[in-house]
Amino acid sequence: MKLKLQDATTFSKSIDLISDLVLEAKIKVNEFGLSIVAIDPANVAMVSLKIPKSAFSEFEVESETLGVNLENLKKILKRCGKTASLILEKHENMLELRIEDKVKKTFSLNLIEIEGEDKDFPAHLEYTSKIEINSQELIDSIEDCAVVSDACAFVVQDGNFILEAKEVNSAKSEFSSENIKIEAVDCKSRYSLEYLQKFLKAGKVFSETNLNFSNDHPLKIDFKSETVSLSFLLAPRIETD
Repeated sequence: MKLKLQDATTFSKSIDLISDLVLEAKIKVNEFGLSIVAIDPANVAMVSLKIPKSAFSEFEVESETLGVNLENLKKILKRCGKTASLILEKHENMLELRIEDKVKKTFSLNLIEIEGEDKDFPAHLEYTSKIEINSQELIDSIEDCAVVSDACAFVVQDGNFILEAKEVNSAKSEFSSENIKIEAVDCKSRYSLEYLQKFLKAGKVFSETNLNFSNDHPLKIDFKSETVSLSFLLAPRIETD
């Protein structure tokens, strides 16, 4: 197995984000590209990373599954400069990572066995609301909500998209279809701000965020570029009497 990325920046930042949710993960490489699907230990959130074959300048591989400690992988990837290319090669139970820049660096990462069945990211969940929004504006609204609560509601009402948090104090941001893309019917669902803040670190990398949700339904967040697709799924906070 040999993979080469001319620019490893987005891959590195994606691994950084995923490591906030899970400690270990299986990296799958096949004829279509590289992918990771993982569930956080609390079974509240799920993440999917896909990098197509076309994103690699070199791609020599049969089907491989690489069990890695993401914290260790993240530390190595942080040694990649913005102008460096990255080569991944498997040698028995080790993953060799070569960073090629003015100085060529080589790291070896021990591959590990990860127990449990392989997970598939749900592809056919139905949603009544689809929102396309500027990532920084969404980040700002989520941070506003975090000032007053540990959860916020995603609301579609009268064609507007509303982010709202209420405890003793409250915060509210409202977006109209003049500012963002809204394809939705009226609905409402609440989500953990702790998880949302982790996911939306990706907004520093991807300029647009796509949201899919329904009444008391899991929230799907998608970030996409020409070379990377990063998605999160978050269980709702169900209100009880």
